[in-house]
Amino acid sequence: MLTAEIEQITRLQSLDHKITELDREVADLPKHIARIEKVLDGHLRRLEADQAALLANQKDRKRLEDDIKVHEQKISKLKDQTLQAKNNEQYKAFSNEIEYAQKEIRKCEDRIIELMSESESLDNAVKQADAALKDEKKQVDAEKSKARERTAVDRKQLDEFKSERTGIVGKLTPQIYATYERIRKRRNGIAVAEFVDGRCSACMIALRPQFVQDLRKREALMTCESCGRILYYNPPVSFEQDLAAQNT
Repeated sequence: MLTAEIEQITRLQSLDHKITELDREVADLPKHIARIEKVLDGHLRRLEADQAALLANQKDRKRLEDDIKVHEQKISKLKDQTLQAKNNEQYKAFSNEIEYAQKEIRKCEDRIIELMSESESLDNAVKQADAALKDEKKQVDAEKSKARERTAVDRKQLDEFKSERTGIVGKLTPQIYATYERIRKRRNGIAVAEFVDGRCSACMIALRPQFVQDLRKREALMTCESCGRILYYNPPVSFEQDLAAQNT
């Protein structure tokens, strides 16, 4: 009877490990999706910033072109006024204004050339960022789809493992199950360990000879005197026993 319960709690521990890993994986998948979406969002913000810079560049060029038109119209009027100047002072004043307007036009033209040069690199950056973003979005969508599929598989396995776990718990005596749970919580999920070569396989502490003799009898549930884990002993199988088991 004890041997059967040892086998059951050993399987129970294996199931608990798998359930813990799957729970962690299911919990991590939404975080993984959030991380890749955050990276994608950062690239989208960068594209939007490049697009805004390109738009601002275009607006500045348009404003400067409008300023040139205003200066040209002003020069045209000033030239007409120059022809009607009544004295040298008026002529000089009109000429100075024309010269100033012409300087402003040259400044605008120089700045337009600079903006055109900047616009070329901005336009290339926008095109490259847009293409990269589309490719990355496809990858993110594929990752999200893969994550959803993986989550569905994990949840199905979780349901199967938990169902099996419930069945095993129902077969254990309440005392043994309570002992298993208490140790599992204290020992980071490892409540059961095998006795191997005179030692507990979990803490690797050597066991007393008398304790080993009692453990080998497998008449009572025994725990490691050092770490407190439930210990089980698998007696060696002889060649004859192994051959007989294969032929049955």
